[in-house]
Amino acid sequence: MSKFRPCIDLHNGQVKQIVGSTLTDDGCPVENFVAEHSAEYFAKLYKSDSLSGGHVIKLGPGNDEAAICALSAYPGGLQIGGGINLANAREWLERGASHVIVTSWLFDSAGKFQPELLDQLVKLVGKSRIVIDLSCKKVDSGWVVAMNRWQTLTDIEINRETLDSFAEKCDEFLIHAADVEGKCQGIDGDLVESLGKWVTIPTTYAGGVATMDDVNLVSDLSGGKVDVTVGSALDLFGGDGINYKALVRWNQEPTA
Repeated sequence: MSKFRPCIDLHNGQVKQIVGSTLTDDGCPVENFVAEHSAEYFAKLYKSDSLSGGHVIKLGPGNDEAAICALSAYPGGLQIGGGINLANAREWLERGASHVIVTSWLFDSAGKFQPELLDQLVKLVGKSRIVIDLSCKKVDSGWVVAMNRWQTLTDIEINRETLDSFAEKCDEFLIHAADVEGKCQGIDGDLVESLGKWVTIPTTYAGGVATMDDVNLVSDLSGGKVDVTVGSALDLFGGDGINYKALVRWNQEPTA
């Protein structure tokens, strides 16, 4: 059955919820929420509620210290993403991350996939410690993987063949629906339904979840095969659409 996976998104050292499509090199992103509490606080909360498999995402520079504090507070309970490469992947695992998450690093500056990099990472840390984040932008033919904080389209389409190929080199997928990320206007149901038909390894969907109906819809459309994370709609992050404790209960009784 589908599960709720928690998140800690870091920007300039603070826990935030932002509109993903506004995160660029120049200018300030649209912020839905800036937490008063530290990343460590949220990690301890997730640990106390037995929420495993969540992710810490470093959105740009200045987030290492906060990420280290979160991983130290919940060793083995959180994945780490943002700037992961061959030079630092093992270090982040040693700091307590259960997995490293990679996306943009797997592509060159023009968006061409470089399979040799993924092969080298598998050799370095093992496929069982790797999560591939396939952030999706909708196009006429379906969905294309986006990189560089969702600003650059790559040469990889999201389909059964792509997912089967990547599944041989990683333990999980993290799927961001970039077009709806942070907007609290509903999920990309077509994407979730397709993922439910295609994925063969644990997969977490992120993007647009606004209410518990959306949470249940992810489970229903995917046939219980896709987990879900919730950001801006969560009361924990200043939202008014979903109660955090309700999600904790949902994990314990997912069909309720």
